[in-house]
Amino acid sequence: MYNSARLPKHSPIALAVAAALCAGVPRAALAQEAPATERQLERIAVTAEVDGVRVEVASSPKFTADLLNTPQTITVVTQQTISEQNLLSLRDVLATVPGITFGAGEGGGGYGDSLTLRGFTGSNDVTIDGFRDSAQYTRSDTFNLEQVEVINGASSVFSGAGAAGGSINLVSKTARMGNSSQFNLGAGTDSYGRATADINREITDNTALRLNAMVHRNDVPGRDVEELERWGIAPSVAFGLGTATTVSLSFLHQTDDNTPQYGIPTYLGRVMQDVDREAYYGYRNVDRQEIDVDAFTMLVSHGFEGGTTLRNQTRWQQVDQLSIVNAPQGSFCLSTGIQPDGSACAVPPTVPVALQPGQYQPSGPRGTTRDTRNEIIVTQTDLLSAFETGPLQHTMTAGFSLSSESYFLDNGNSLRNPGGTLPNPALPVTMIAAPDSLWNGPVNFIRSSTTRGSMDDIAGYVFDDIRFAERWSFNGGARFDRVSSDFSQVNYATPATGGAATPLLPGSVQNSLLSWRAGLVFNPVPNSSIYLAYGNSETPSIATVNGTCTVSGANNNCNLDPEEAENIELGTKWDVLGNRLSLTAAISRNERTNYRVNDPGNPDNPSGQQTLDGSARVDALILGVSGLITEDWSIFANYTFLDSEVLQGASDFVSDAGQDYTRGDPLLNVPRNAGHPFCAALTTDESRPAVRMTVG
Repeated sequence: MYNSARLPKHSPIALAVAAALCAGVPRAALAQEAPATERQLERIAVTAEVDGVRVEVASSPKFTADLLNTPQTITVVTQQTISEQNLLSLRDVLATVPGITFGAGEGGGGYGDSLTLRGFTGSNDVTIDGFRDSAQYTRSDTFNLEQVEVINGASSVFSGAGAAGGSINLVSKTARMGNSSQFNLGAGTDSYGRATADINREITDNTALRLNAMVHRNDVPGRDVEELERWGIAPSVAFGLGTATTVSLSFLHQTDDNTPQYGIPTYLGRVMQDVDREAYYGYRNVDRQEIDVDAFTMLVSHGFEGGTTLRNQTRWQQVDQLSIVNAPQGSFCLSTGIQPDGSACAVPPTVPVALQPGQYQPSGPRGTTRDTRNEIIVTQTDLLSAFETGPLQHTMTAGFSLSSESYFLDNGNSLRNPGGTLPNPALPVTMIAAPDSLWNGPVNFIRSSTTRGSMDDIAGYVFDDIRFAERWSFNGGARFDRVSSDFSQVNYATPATGGAATPLLPGSVQNSLLSWRAGLVFNPVPNSSIYLAYGNSETPSIATVNGTCTVSGANNNCNLDPEEAENIELGTKWDVLGNRLSLTAAISRNERTNYRVNDPGNPDNPSGQQTLDGSARVDALILGVSGLITEDWSIFANYTFLDSEVLQGASDFVSDAGQDYTRGDPLLNVPRNAGHPFCAALTTDESRPAVRMTVG
């Protein structure tokens, strides 16, 4: 049995290359300057001015200071940067933020986005407009995104349970004042076609409508079969803009119909002899990935005299995904007459039929079918105020949130006979160099298990930015979560073998989580800051509604305390060149202090329950630059150096016996050096074309 591999990705190039490239960009100007928005509190006015690639304020009210004075690395990829670089998916966007890697969503979690965020798993740490987006699916399009905010380091104080390595917040487009229309059409090779529309209309002096729409299709370059199709629509309306009370309503629907990109056969990390890189090793008339996303959001805000604002945001979302995949696994007899490991080609009874040189016998998890539904309803209420206590100036946000999530998974196999048995005598033998990707056998879904999950969270939090001297401020916050998670699973015997369904013991976890962060900020000059900050995160055994825990036997983990992580960061931020250009630099240590590990053979732990003895750290250097180098051209560039290490990868009992074999190893999927520089020049002179340069 041999594993599959994805097509190779381009490797990162040092940030210094960008400086040389950008120096040659001709004079140009930004095509359009986005309107400024203003948040006026009693004694402090913060302007969230956007120059296209640089913003001054994050979208969440939990950030009580502008980005310059927020003691944490926060990278914001704006809508203009997304447009300039033609970033069509979340993967494309996050490729501009070094230190983030993607997997294929394998390992039981489902096909879709699988994130490692600067050393630690981040698949459960994606939010939309500040609300958790826990479904495992492919976030394939950016047509309705205003910006993407990446928060570095342990920070569950902002997003709730998890966020050991940070979190990612997707900010949706909504109606605003002013009239604008933007239409984009694209066509290209590999059957590429795309059309988008973004229309905003001011209906009255304080009412606006906005409509975003998208239709897209393309094949995959260098591949024979895979194709991606999707469409989406996102209307929104806002009332009371510019007045004390505003109400915003928005809706999103997106449908995807894709062929899963499940790769080609490899052995020991290398593509096998005889394998055609363009061939499809699944079954093109069976494999599919169908996604439907529906979401409704309401935001109500009221400003009181004196600068206090009360706001409530409520969201309902449902994500359905059906995936059927055929991994390129099986037995191979290479054209040289040997197997990939050098041994002689297998003969019966090792395989059902003798393989001739150049033949491939598919086997393993074929026809794997997952039909999932994630649903969430969440409401969040915030009170924003600015006030003084003696010599101290406060900008404070206090609030609470209530959320309820549910999850259902129907799992099984679709390449079955009507009675549930496998096709006999076996899946058809095919050629390695020219696999037959058309399935002519039976297609019957046979259920193997169903899984249900629920997660309820009640949270309260407070954040405060305290200016206690002309150049000094303290920025901190705390959050308390009460998380209740339940899951149940039922396993089914195939109809051919008979037998009753077997329910597993249901799992249930209740945790009280306390997250906090604190930072001291010094302003050498008004447009700069130097800061030192600390933050933590807590992750329960069931960190997401999709998750499970084991209630008995080996690896029992339902009753464990939450895992913890902490981040300490020293950094500086400077707005230079008339505040057109933002420079950031930071060093940080992010450490998981007690993650779960197995504890086999420990006589003091006869139940086999996992222990919280694991620890790992990632030391980071993070550099960033965004904004306008001159009034005529822009830059958006980032670089990270990550030094990761497993401090302890086994229980104390195993480690004391000298069997902690991963101690000292680097963490998986952590690039040591990564950079992404980008320069753009968008001219207003119609006689010259726009110029854009990207290196990543």
